[in-house]
Amino acid sequence: MKIKIKLPTAGKPRNRLALAARQRNAGAHEPINPLRTARRKARQDLQKSLLRRIRDDEV
Repeated sequence: MKIKIKLPTAGKPRNRLALAARQRNAGAHEPINPLRTARRKARQDLQKSLLRRIRDDEV
């Protein structure tokens, strides 16, 4: 007895936007506001240094 497996055919996609999305290459997005990213990085660096200081005080 042979077992038959049905594979989906490569017909038209169910979602009509799927083909366009599949063909589109999404690259790295440029920051909308570079000043915002600079402020965010400064805030993150401050938090990291504060956490390091707290950890050093505990030890």
